[in-house]
Amino acid sequence: MTVRTAISRVVQQEDINFLLTNRIPRRWLTLFVGWLSKIENPLVSVPAIALWRLFCDVDLRDARATRFRSLHECFTRELKEGARPADPDPATLVSPSDGIIGASGRVVAGECLQAKGFSYTLMELLADPDLVRLYQRGGSYVTLRLTAGMYHRFHAPADCEVRHVSYISGDTWNVNPIALQRIENLFCKNERAVIRLRLAHSGHIVTLVPVAAILVASIRLHFLDVLLHLRYRGPNHIPCATRLRRGEEMGWFQHGSTIIAFVPPGVRLAAGLQPGTTVRAGQALFRLDGA
Repeated sequence: MTVRTAISRVVQQEDINFLLTNRIPRRWLTLFVGWLSKIENPLVSVPAIALWRLFCDVDLRDARATRFRSLHECFTRELKEGARPADPDPATLVSPSDGIIGASGRVVAGECLQAKGFSYTLMELLADPDLVRLYQRGGSYVTLRLTAGMYHRFHAPADCEVRHVSYISGDTWNVNPIALQRIENLFCKNERAVIRLRLAHSGHIVTLVPVAAILVASIRLHFLDVLLHLRYRGPNHIPCATRLRRGEEMGWFQHGSTIIAFVPPGVRLAAGLQPGTTVRAGQALFRLDGA
């Protein structure tokens, strides 16, 4: 048994995992790791990247760069041209990121499933009555969980215009399945951005909610001139008018976490996708009804 396997087995025990990733000073550890990850001195960056790769399943074969000056640069890596082609079918909305599908389905009475036995309300998550009215009757959602070793940039699901961003400051609970089964309203407690998009072809309003987590609390959006992070107090409402093409990069997590996508009635989850399925950015995620 390798050292990595032995440590992994210990960490995967639910009680130990929960204690190690949540019963600690989450905010201060997150700020510290954010600072440490940007150090470009090889005496720090080389062992930091090696340690990260020891515990995470990291595949850098499709990365544009082969050498990285810091852990942050490796974590937020760009990919080679064409590594994530967007499904060209205009009747589909593509996945904004790599991820593992968690809870998904219809919004029922304004509530969504976090994990078995736990739900949260749209109002608690989105803090926007207009969006709640749009999705509470027949809207659909899907949760995409980004593991630590995945590609952490996210992209436009279709040709669209970014209409509004709300940044909501919050906590940094871990968002792995163990925590989701123990902490009620977890997504609503954590730092997040609510990004409202209007699709160019259909006019549908789609909302993406990148949710930060422990070691992960910073979100960068190309079309805003601020880095959304724990020191940037919210809720903060930022009007936008930015046009994006299908598959165009929107931004990235400074590390990685979760994206929840909401679509209105008339749009459904693509066939064959279910909890536990791994998807890649650009893969068909939703389909317009009748298409």
